[in-house]
Amino acid sequence: MCDACVIDSVKKNMLSRRGLFRAAAAGAATVAAASTGALSPGLAASPATATDLTHELYEDFPTYFGPQQFFREQKFNFKEHTFNLFELRYSEHTGTHMDAPLHFSADGLSVAEIPVGNLVVPLAVIDIREKAASNPDAQVTPDDLKAWIAANGEIPENACVAMNSGWSAHLGTDKFRNADGEKKIHFPGFHVETVQALLETTTSGIAVDTLSLDYGISPDFATHNTWLPAGRWGLEAVANLDKVPVKGATIIVGAPKVRGGTGGPARVFALA
Repeated sequence: MCDACVIDSVKKNMLSRRGLFRAAAAGAATVAAASTGALSPGLAASPATATDLTHELYEDFPTYFGPQQFFREQKFNFKEHTFNLFELRYSEHTGTHMDAPLHFSADGLSVAEIPVGNLVVPLAVIDIREKAASNPDAQVTPDDLKAWIAANGEIPENACVAMNSGWSAHLGTDKFRNADGEKKIHFPGFHVETVQALLETTTSGIAVDTLSLDYGISPDFATHNTWLPAGRWGLEAVANLDKVPVKGATIIVGAPKVRGGTGGPARVFALA
């Protein structure tokens, strides 16, 4: 899908005014709860392990639209100057990165404005690897959410709900972006009805191990348009979700504190 087509489709499929206000109110409540810096009571106590959930960022890291989005130029080197220094240029939305509310709203929170208490939260991992292995267009559905709750109890307060589709294992191959002959891309994501259900909870963020919160062939970014304007955040291209427990870990999101930023590459890890 061409960039102009995507933009036009997004405009045509924005949330209704009533739905947006309802979601925004829920998001405001979540933000207010974390604005003091108080941490969720559901955080892992006395963690024994730390797991890096971040992919290494490099020039050829796959991107949603295809072209390169990370560049660096060495300005100083050790041999000549006795120190090394690179100048970096990159899209906010490349590598393992944060989607701030401002990414899909006119006046939502920038990445710098997200309260730090909302970036250290319980982690709940929904495993859809089995169905994603046979269907690259698989999504985390409300039934998947219900099954997780039935097995593990309610979603923890202020949690990050993550999708483990197994897609992280495809990084370094064409399958990670998974473009077909029609220039469409195919990988799993969150179904819009699932995030609508999560908006009824205190969930702070959602995370995926693919290039988008929406599944690849989404025509309208419905999940982005529903989740982010409500004051919630997202993480894309997360690594190693198969190495953390489905419940009981704490995720720590080292989001970049860029004034007015819509997101940015982040160092993300889990304690369990």
